[in-house]
Amino acid sequence: MMKTVPTPDISSEPRAIDTSRRSFLQRAGQLALAGGALPLAIDLAVLGEAAAADASDYKALVCVFLGGGNDYANTVVTYDDASYAKYFAIRNAGGIALSKASLAATLLNPKTPLPDGRQYALNPAMTGLANLFNSGQAAVQLNVGPLVVPLTRVQYNSQAYALPPKLMSHNDQASVWQSLGAEGTTSGWGGRIGDLVLSSNGNATFTCISAAGNLVFVSGKKAVQYQVGTSGAIAIAAVKKPLYGSAAVQAALGTLIQQPRTHLMEDVYTRVTARAIASETVVTAAIGTTSAVQTVFPSGNTLADQLKIVARLIAGRAGLGPARRQVFMVSLGGFDTHDNFNAQHPDLLTKVSAAMTAFYNATVELGVASQVTAFTASDFGRTLATNGNGSDHGWGSHHFIVGGAVKGQAFYGTAPPVSIGNTSAPEDQWHIGQGRLLPSTSVDQYAATLARWFGVAEADLNGVLPNLKNFGTAAGRPDYPSDMGFMNAT
Repeated sequence: MMKTVPTPDISSEPRAIDTSRRSFLQRAGQLALAGGALPLAIDLAVLGEAAAADASDYKALVCVFLGGGNDYANTVVTYDDASYAKYFAIRNAGGIALSKASLAATLLNPKTPLPDGRQYALNPAMTGLANLFNSGQAAVQLNVGPLVVPLTRVQYNSQAYALPPKLMSHNDQASVWQSLGAEGTTSGWGGRIGDLVLSSNGNATFTCISAAGNLVFVSGKKAVQYQVGTSGAIAIAAVKKPLYGSAAVQAALGTLIQQPRTHLMEDVYTRVTARAIASETVVTAAIGTTSAVQTVFPSGNTLADQLKIVARLIAGRAGLGPARRQVFMVSLGGFDTHDNFNAQHPDLLTKVSAAMTAFYNATVELGVASQVTAFTASDFGRTLATNGNGSDHGWGSHHFIVGGAVKGQAFYGTAPPVSIGNTSAPEDQWHIGQGRLLPSTSVDQYAATLARWFGVAEADLNGVLPNLKNFGTAAGRPDYPSDMGFMNAT
C-alpha cells in the first residue's frame, strides 16, 4: 500500500495593520482618487533589477485559463462507435449530446492511433484547433488535473491518501491549477518558473505578465506579475494628461508622487510609483502606437484581445530589456455551465479556438512559433452526466498544448473509459461518480513537461512543483512519468 502523503499546510496567521501601514494604504487611496492605477505588478519585490543575461535565445509560456470549469466531454468528444454510443446515451438524457455527424469535420487524426480503436473529435466550434492538431502544431493532454499522489478510485474512496484541497470548489481549484495550493496561496507555478529566469532578462519587471488581471499563476516569490490591458501598459492617468485642465498641476503631481520621502514606507511607495511610470513608458515604446503584428485576430473576442497584446509584447521584446524568458497569463470566463449549456458552451469554444489559432499564426508571422508555447488550464472538468440542461463540477479534464515546439498530432496520457462511474466495474476506476474524471495525469506532470522545455533545471523542478516528487521513476511510479513527452527539446 502506498504511503500516505499529508496535504501541505498553506495556512498563515493574519497580521494586524499598524499605523505606519495605515498611512501607507491611505496614501495609496489618495493616489487612486487622482486617477492613478498602479499595476499590481509594480511591487516591492521588483525594486531590484536583474542585469545578467543567462539565456541568449527567447522562449515564452502562455497560460490560457478557462475560468469556471470547462466541460471536457463536449470539448474533446469521444468519436469511435462504441465510445460514442455510451457518450450519447448518457448526454442525450439532458439534450446536450453532440451529433456524430456534426463531429466529422473536426475529427482528430493522430500520427499514432490510440489503443482499442479510441477516437476523438473536437467540438464543431473548434475547427481552428482541430486543424492545428491535424497539421502537427497542437496536442491534447488527456485527463489531467490536480493530484498530490497517484490515486485509484479505491484509494480515493478510502480517504487514506492526500487529496488536493477543497475539490470541486471554484476558487480553490482555480488556485490549485495555477499555484498547486488552495485559495490564498501567494505564488503560482508560472511565477516560480519566472523566479528562476529573472537574470535572463535585462528588465526583470517584464518576466511575468498578466493580460487578465491579478491572477496567482504569474506571481512568484521574487517575480511579481506585471499587468497590462488589451491596449498595452496601464498608465497612471493623472500624470499622462493635464489634471483639472492644467499642465502645471499635472507636472506638480508627477513630481510629488515620485519624490524621495523620509518615511520608509512612503519612500518605498514613491519608488514603486516611479517604477510604474517608467515601466509604462518602456512598454508603450516597445509595442509602438501601431501594432507590429499583422495577423488578424477575431473581433468581439476578449480572449483574442488579450492574446493579441501578448503577441505585441513578444514582437516588442527587444525593447523590454530585452526579454528572453517570459511567462504570460490570459483568461476567458463563463465556463460554469450548469444550465443553458447548448447556448453558452459552443460560443465559448468558438472564442477559444479562434483566439488560440490567431495567436499561433501571429507567432509564425513573428518567426517565434517554435519558441512560444500556449496551453490551456481550467478550474476543473465537469460531469459526463447531465443535470438537466448542463453539467456539474468535476475534477480531471482534457487540455490543449499549441506551438511549433509541441510534438503535435498526438494524444498524451490515458484515454478514460466513457462511464458515469457508478459501479465497481473495471472501466469505472477512473471516475468518482456522475462521470467526474479521476485524473490519470497530475498538473505537476503537465507543468513539469512545459517547465523543462522552458529551461528549468531538474534540480529546480521540485521547488516549482511541490508534488512532483510523488510522481515518476524516482518516486517508484514510472506509470506516472514526470515528463509527459509532448514537447520537443529545443
